[in-house]
This record gives sequence, C-alpha cells and structure tokens, in this order.
Amino acid sequence: MLKINETRLLTSFKNLVETDSPSGKERQVCDILKTELAKLNISVSEDNAGEHINGNAGNLYVYVEGDVDLPPILFSAHMDTVEPAKNKKCFIDNDGKIHSDGTTVLGSDDFAGVCAIIEALKTVKENNLSHRPIEIIFSVSEENYCKGVSQFDFNKVKSKEAYVFDLSGEVGTAAYAAPTILSFNAEIIGKSSHAGFAPEQGIHSVKIAAEAISKINCGKIDAETTVNIGTINCGTATNIVPYKCSITGEIRSYSDTKAVEQYNNIEKIITDTAVKFGANSDVSFTKNITAYETDINHQVVERFKNVCNNLQLVPKLERSFGGSDNNVMAQNGINGIVVATAMNNCHTLNEWTTVDELKKAAELALNLMISKD
Repeated sequence: MLKINETRLLTSFKNLVETDSPSGKERQVCDILKTELAKLNISVSEDNAGEHINGNAGNLYVYVEGDVDLPPILFSAHMDTVEPAKNKKCFIDNDGKIHSDGTTVLGSDDFAGVCAIIEALKTVKENNLSHRPIEIIFSVSEENYCKGVSQFDFNKVKSKEAYVFDLSGEVGTAAYAAPTILSFNAEIIGKSSHAGFAPEQGIHSVKIAAEAISKINCGKIDAETTVNIGTINCGTATNIVPYKCSITGEIRSYSDTKAVEQYNNIEKIITDTAVKFGANSDVSFTKNITAYETDINHQVVERFKNVCNNLQLVPKLERSFGGSDNNVMAQNGINGIVVATAMNNCHTLNEWTTVDELKKAAELALNLMISKD
C-alpha cells in the first residue's frame, strides 16, 4: 500500500501550527499554502472574502484535472484557529503525542485537515497516480460561524460530493449531519428612576427579563434541540432602576424548522412579558448556519466506508452538534460528510493529536482522491 511521507507531513504540520492564523488573520498561512501548491505546478485562486468579513485573506480554491473519467470530488479544510493562538509552539513527544506548550491551542483544528489534504496531493503528484478531478477549498474564518466560506462563489465548483476534513476524534469517524445554529438578542426597554426616592416611577427591565427567562425552557428541549441563555447585561448603578436589559442566547437543532419554532416561542415570551409590565422589547435573531443531513446510503458515504475498510480503519458514522463549512456546502447543493482528522480537546489549551493519527488522516485523503468508485 502506498505510504505518505511522514517526515514531510510532520514538518508541514509544525510549520503551519507555529504560524499565527487566528480568524480574520490568515494571511501568512494563506501565502504558505499558495507557495506549496505552486511547487506542485497547481494553480490556485484567492477570492475577496477577507474584504467582506474584515479579514486579511480570502478563501483558496484549487482545481486539479484528473485522468480518470469520474465526477470530481471536493476536499476542504479551514486555515483559521481559535484563540489563544499567538506564538503557538508544537511539541512532538517520544510516544508520538503532539501538543502545544499549554499556553495556547495547538491548532490541529484545522491544520491536521489542511496538512492531510496537502500531503495527499503531493503524494498523488510525485507518484503520478491516476485520479478523478480534484477540487479543494481552504477557507478563512470558519471558526466564526463559517463566515469565510459563506462568501465563496460556489458557481465555480463542479463537485457534487465533498469531504470536509474538520472533525475531532479518531480517523475513521465521520459526521453526516449537523445542526442549525441560531443566535438571538433581546433588549427590554423599561424606565429608569431613582431606586430610593421614587422606585414606583420606574419600570424594572431586569425583573422583566428575569420573569421572561424563567418561562423559557433551557437545556435539551428534545433529542434534536437545545436552547441556552448565554448573557445578561443591564444596569448602571445600584440606586437606579435599570431601564434596559439585554439578553443573548443560542438555539441548536438538527431540524431547522424546530430551531425557528424555538426562537418564535422565545420572542413571544419576551414580548408578552414586556407588554405585561408596560415596557418595550426588541428581539431579533441571526441564523449562523443551517442544518443538513446527508443520506447515509449516499455514494459519498459508501466511498468513505470502503476506503476506511481498505485502510483497516473502522468506519463510524455520527451526527455532530457543531457546525462546519459542510453546512454551507450543503446549502449549495453539495452532498458531503465531515471526516475526523485526529484532533482532540479542540478549542482548549489541552488540544492534542498524534503522529500516527496524522498519518492516517493523510492516507485517508490520499485514498479518497485516487478512489475509483
């Protein structure tokens, strides 16, 4: 079985991890990837997404002609990392564990995915392997609710199937579904007054908010849906009846319809409670990403399972309750799954991966690229 270049893979991973790339500041990584692709005589284009999301780089798009008469497949990973991400250091222990120095994230989310795709492509090119047409998107600002790829022009994409390398857990795991993530904001406008001399002249926005929140069902609503009140901001001084109180929250659901229904219920509770006390309210929401579910019998899933079996990986399909660029791709008519790339404890200072799992992720990408089914 053809093997990837482990030394090259680890060198690439360490180089990218130790390059600052927080959301909106991916310029250095973007330029590194352009250089790496140019060495393979592969043309790459960068869009202007950064201009629209206050960033310094755009999404990268690659199309590689194939010599096998099969439909193209899209591969994707994101170039940004969550904070704290400045001056990251990458340490590889004798047992193969890879981690940061504990003061920052590692950045295997998602440089494990980026490196898996790049190393697979290098292996294809240097061994002159037959393959179908390959498309690649390296996106920016994925961690900010996929704002980068949301700016991408999907009219240029020929693929109808995608593998997004951006899931935590053991290689061989893949997510075929992810939720709608909806954030909401509510402002309750009461009336200020002196809390000591004339409290009865005020309309207490905090009490209104408290009563409204007590009526909102938070936590797990059902097997598909969660609701959370995240922040409450109000008040200016202890001797003033607070006239304004702001509430923010989040709704997630595998059903887009249920997510919107929960918001409508919350909006009504807040509005009705405000009216009850003679206050005003302003409630609004932002749908950050929309739920998708790929049929587990779809060819994009079957191919993944076949490749895993050939690599002696145990394929495991699951739903993810986090979003990814695949949510946006699904909205653009692309059937995809999100595959695990050996990242663990993501978004924490204890993030880690291993040499062995990085190799497996790259081998998975390689064999998906050269698959004949």
